[in-house]
Amino acid sequence: MNGFFKCFLYLAGISFGFFFVGRLIPKKFHYLRFPHISFGFEKNGEIYNKIGIRKWQNKLPDMSRIFSAFMPAKKLPEQVNAQNIEQMVQETCVAELTHVLLCIMGLGCPLIWKSIGGWILFALYLLGNIPFILIQRYNRPKLVRLLKRLQLHKTVDERKEQEIIYEEGSDIKLQHRARA
Repeated sequence: MNGFFKCFLYLAGISFGFFFVGRLIPKKFHYLRFPHISFGFEKNGEIYNKIGIRKWQNKLPDMSRIFSAFMPAKKLPEQVNAQNIEQMVQETCVAELTHVLLCIMGLGCPLIWKSIGGWILFALYLLGNIPFILIQRYNRPKLVRLLKRLQLHKTVDERKEQEIIYEEGSDIKLQHRARA
């Protein structure tokens, strides 16, 4: 078997393998810390508008559409709540990590096919994964801002609910004292 086919099988194997690893790893990423938090130059994802990411991000293949039974949808659900958005933020971390690891593992091509062809396949594989990393880095800051707003709203609602319970409890105590 020639080098091209060995590399092709290797890249296909690691791609499918990392897909399943991404589904199995716990979704407990610290998205407000390195490496997932936006770097200063990214301006919370706004820098990616310069490369027209809004226009092309939805045209790329999306594993959640291909394997919908295994992955949550990448679109905002009808019922937006903190839990749904938190899950989406975690999925961006998984996707970014997966594609970064695929880029690194792509270095196996020059080791398998020890010629310029191995390096060319690695470069193409790298170029094929970078857009997906950029998409995650573009979308995550927006989702985190939405999540913070939802959490703040939830906190305010919980405080109001506690105040209502406290007021009701106060009335009961006052009524109890009045009876005694």
